[in-house]
Amino acid sequence: MATKITFKKPNLKARNVSHANNKSNRTQKLNMQTITVNGIKLKTTAREAKTIKKYNNAA
Repeated sequence: MATKITFKKPNLKARNVSHANNKSNRTQKLNMQTITVNGIKLKTTAREAKTIKKYNNAA
């Protein structure tokens, strides 16, 4: 099982708007991805995964 490492919270609020202009609240969820770094599975957001891969390949 992957280790979850992220400091972000899914607190971005948004609204669905229908053709009849009805508005309902919803929450935008994080884009969680599972990546493998040095044989260790990590579960992070897509933005954090990009940064981890960038610095892992540089070393």
